[in-house]
Amino acid sequence: MEQKPPPYSEKSLPDLLRQLSTDTATLVRQEIALARAEFGQVMTKVTASAGMFGLAAVAGIGAFGAFTAFLVLVIALVVPAWASALIVMVLYVIVAAVGALAGKNALQRVSTVPHHSVESVKDDVEAVRAGVRRGR
Repeated sequence: MEQKPPPYSEKSLPDLLRQLSTDTATLVRQEIALARAEFGQVMTKVTASAGMFGLAAVAGIGAFGAFTAFLVLVIALVVPAWASALIVMVLYVIVAAVGALAGKNALQRVSTVPHHSVESVKDDVEAVRAGVRRGR
């Protein structure tokens, strides 16, 4: 016959602490395993979504190339083909320059200092200092 472990009320304090330690370690391992499984499922979906974005990017590049050819051909009805291609290129350079300047200006407005974290650490340091002063 299998011997049952004694109820908690019959265990000694060291046995209870050992059991608490074992149960806590088991719970943490189970939670980590659950998080890994959930993360794996999420990553599978993210990978599929990234593939779809890649497909969209390739199709967008193809559409952009076709639109460029369309612009060159339409403008070539009025001016020579080389001038038409030059006009389209200059147009793209202007759009790229405006986009790059807008991005640069937006990036310069972004603060790289984590202000909330810095303030929190300063508050923590001040709290510890105050505690040390009171303890003296």
